[in-house]
Amino acid sequence: QVQLVESGGGLVQAGGSLRLSCAASGGTFSRYGMGWFRQAPGKEREFVATISRTGGRTYYEDSVKGRFTISRDNAKNTVVLQMNSLKPEDTAEYYCAAVTQMTIATRAHEYDYWGQGTQVTVSS
Repeated sequence: QVQLVESGGGLVQAGGSLRLSCAASGGTFSRYGMGWFRQAPGKEREFVATISRTGGRTYYEDSVKGRFTISRDNAKNTVVLQMNSLKPEDTAEYYCAAVTQMTIATRAHEYDYWGQGTQVTVSS
């Protein structure tokens, strides 16, 4: 069983930055594609970014391209989402997820393990 724990959320003004981290345990981290999703109140969970098992491939949702960067450190079993130029519409609960059957994935139902989430609030 894989456990994922997110950290780094908080309150930030528009234009600011936050760095989200996800620590994995209980499995072989380098075998999993990893992703970040977010869910705002009253909305469905949406894809944000994903990174392949080796870190060689990444993919982003259009609205975060050029502002967010996903990275991973397989030696430390962590995946990071660096978020710059934050906007109020980025406000949401952010979730880290792991996919075992694919190296990279953009749809929530493809992921096997989920963290509990960390709240990001961007004030205008």
